[in-house]
Amino acid sequence: MKAPVLYIVIPCYNEEEALPITSEKLIALTDDMMKRNLIDVKSRVTLVDDGSRDRTWQVISDLCKRDKRFEGVKLAHNRGHQNALLAGLLTAVNDADMIVSMDADLQDDINAVDEMVDDYHKGYDVVYGVRSKRETDTFFKRFTAEGFYKVMKALGVDIVFNHADYRLMSRRAVEGLAQFTEVNLFLRGIVPQIGYKWTTVTYERAERFAGESKYPLKKMIAFAADGITSFSVKPIRLVFSTGVVVFIVSLIMLIYALVAKLAGHTSVGWTSLMGSIWLIGGIQLLGLGVVGEYIGKIYNETKRRPRFIIESVLNKADNE
Repeated sequence: MKAPVLYIVIPCYNEEEALPITSEKLIALTDDMMKRNLIDVKSRVTLVDDGSRDRTWQVISDLCKRDKRFEGVKLAHNRGHQNALLAGLLTAVNDADMIVSMDADLQDDINAVDEMVDDYHKGYDVVYGVRSKRETDTFFKRFTAEGFYKVMKALGVDIVFNHADYRLMSRRAVEGLAQFTEVNLFLRGIVPQIGYKWTTVTYERAERFAGESKYPLKKMIAFAADGITSFSVKPIRLVFSTGVVVFIVSLIMLIYALVAKLAGHTSVGWTSLMGSIWLIGGIQLLGLGVVGEYIGKIYNETKRRPRFIIESVLNKADNE
């Protein structure tokens, strides 16, 4: 039986230090898999430059000249990790039987690709890479990351616990993903909605071997907010519920004030007055912020701007 064509899609942003090491590891991986007839010799690695400010595109260009298994995709502007990943998936989908997505730093164990491919042969369209433990993370990172997944589950979002964007998808799964046209991308939440047969493989995440993390705390918070507001309306319902509770409490306080006035106890404490003003004001601002987040997403969706624009492609199979 003919081996399937595997494409490995890697979004890259300022990864000139990591790519030389990453490319050598991927060459060794694909060579080994080709020798064992697990993947076809037409299998490739698609490197997507997400508007890097360093020499990332030059490194990708050199790799493409040196080895035809590398394919380069350069975005015209920095569009973020999720859009860059989607650009790579949609570029590769017509030439691949299956696509594995991973980060350029290879903190996700590439040896798990073998098991993912085995599961593909067993009939699975999506295979999620799931971290077995988080011992390499700081306490803060581990607490916030696991808390994020738990909050997403509590809000009713269909998401795989401790899964990032390390996954295998069959061609038809990626074609299904292409039908989701929203601008606010959160692929960890979108992919489970495709609905094809799926499974998981576990692995241990390593330390970054070169470069710096592209997800500082600020970006992590923004990413989490995008994920929550893109897949759940429960926060806005919570605002409504809070408003109802505050309204009921205010009615009770109004009745109490009237009774106190009729009883002749009209002295009102400054602390309770100021506390009430700050509490209600804070709840109002919080509610406006949550509602504004949803309105902002509606605004972005209605503009229908392109999620990415490809400036150039190197070593595209169809162009050879």
